[in-house]
Amino acid sequence: MTQQAEASRPHIPLQDRLAQLLNGPVALDKRALLGTLCAEVDRREAVAYAAGWNDALATTRRGSRRADDA
Repeated sequence: MTQQAEASRPHIPLQDRLAQLLNGPVALDKRALLGTLCAEVDRREAVAYAAGWNDALATTRRGSRRADDA
């Protein structure tokens, strides 16, 4: 999923997402629930990892601009 698509998704805390999965309209068996939960955690980790890289790149760019100005 692209960063723009991620940004357009409303942020739902992980606990609330888990409650949605557990109490949703369709009961999931244990394997389906575990698979869905793992996919959700993986997706959130990927978003957090990408955000960390974006922050690090922005910080590096700001630092290199300051060095060029000096």
